[in-house]
Amino acid sequence: MKRILLIIFVLFSFLLDACNNSGGPNNKMTEVRDGVVNQMSTQMFIELVWDYKANPKTFNFKGDLPCIIDFYTDWCRPCRMVAPIMDEFAKEYSGKIRVFKVNTDAEQELAHFFQIRSIPTVMFVPKSGKPQITVGALPKESFQKIINDLLMVK
Repeated sequence: MKRILLIIFVLFSFLLDACNNSGGPNNKMTEVRDGVVNQMSTQMFIELVWDYKANPKTFNFKGDLPCIIDFYTDWCRPCRMVAPIMDEFAKEYSGKIRVFKVNTDAEQELAHFFQIRSIPTVMFVPKSGKPQITVGALPKESFQKIINDLLMVK
């Protein structure tokens, strides 16, 4: 009897875990807040930006606002220099641009797809047209120019 209860408990635990990670209505995976830099997973990227798995050759932006995606790692000093700039942009352009960050150590599949070899790498994604990628800790003014010219937000 104890063995059957143990088996039922283990099966129930697996089912509960599967339901919590299934992307269903209780899953907050794609919850995005304006005015802050949002941590992005590969699944969020697929849902909110571009499903590169379904259509790897043709970029098709899925979002409703242009976005900035900062590819970083926690141990990278230049990444830590860029982070406060991204925080400023998230606040300054709240409701106009979404700002995300992708930890390349945790999201290796996404980093590999975009061939991220140097960090920080920042991707600017306009509502229409192709994304542009910059590499390195650029000054705020350089990022600002790309926002104004490519994302067409002032």
